[in-house]
Amino acid sequence: MLEPKFNFFTSINKRKSKTAIRFYNILLLTLLCFTFENCVSYLWHLGTGQLDILLKRKSIQSVLQDPNTKEELKIKLQEVETFREYGIRELALNPSAGFKSFVPLDRKEIGWHVTACYPLKLESYTWWFPIAGTVPYKGYFDLDKAKEEEKKLKEKGLDTRIRITAGYSTLGWFEDPIFSSQIEDTKPYEVASLVFHEMAHATVYFPGDSIFNESYASFVEEEGTFHFLESIEGKDSPIKKEILLKKEESQKLKKLLVFTASKLRALYDSDLNDERKLEDKKRILEEFKNSLLVSKKEFKTIRIEKLASKNWNNEDFVGYLRYHSGSSFFYKEFDKADRNFSKFQERMKSLIDLSNEERKKLLLSNHE
Repeated sequence: MLEPKFNFFTSINKRKSKTAIRFYNILLLTLLCFTFENCVSYLWHLGTGQLDILLKRKSIQSVLQDPNTKEELKIKLQEVETFREYGIRELALNPSAGFKSFVPLDRKEIGWHVTACYPLKLESYTWWFPIAGTVPYKGYFDLDKAKEEEKKLKEKGLDTRIRITAGYSTLGWFEDPIFSSQIEDTKPYEVASLVFHEMAHATVYFPGDSIFNESYASFVEEEGTFHFLESIEGKDSPIKKEILLKKEESQKLKKLLVFTASKLRALYDSDLNDERKLEDKKRILEEFKNSLLVSKKEFKTIRIEKLASKNWNNEDFVGYLRYHSGSSFFYKEFDKADRNFSKFQERMKSLIDLSNEERKKLLLSNHE
């Protein structure tokens, strides 16, 4: 499961005058300062982090031509080029999504993102960003800063979680690179999945509609990976079979999550007082963890014992379902498009005229 991306939006149309460019930057900075808590420090953090990426970025071609580049890295970067070209040619993904450059990091992670949920509602705490709109996460390049943000959210009584940022997308505003952390100790098909997912965000993205955006990108990631594997290994691709086994187990886990989420939602909507709701919430979460252990034998690819030992809260349920909602809708739309990605992408783009709520209804009406 891929996690939320950092989103930075300072793209400038080169044809604009210098005055227009300065005005655009000042306006954007003003908007940001009115929007973010502790704006100056957060904006500085994002700006320096993005600048660091830009300064370290090298074209993949230059890295491949460098005689000092290790052969293992060359192979991985050549694979990235193959995945990008396939995404454009066969999946009708936006070429401006990038993956033509490489960024070597001096750390294992691109960054971290903080998410939160209300304690007695299955509803995400959100932030508003220009261009991206309302999103249920806030990204950091520094783990300590992410922990500081989480502490503030906990002080507000929210259920929180810090997760590693696996992907990075500027939604086509910048040429997104591939990072060293994304290809080290990673199987080729996992890199392909990541590339397709991030390119999908640069192809179809509706500001403020995180559930649709992530579910759509997850569908393109999965179906695109299957198509790619079949193109090189045939219909009986052994890697595809491995992924399908994981998917089958993920569906079993999802059923447990959805069932528990429905119990929590019913509790939160009840007339019980908050103290009683918190007590029953704790009981429901313990029952969920026990149900995981009971079904342990049904799982071979998912580490159930590790999941059962986790301190679950509302954010875990909302966060998981954000990436795994409405897949039936996307499969039906793909079939209507004759399983042609070019037609499918056009169908998805046409949904821009709908409101976020209308798109949400589409996903729910096709609920698995």
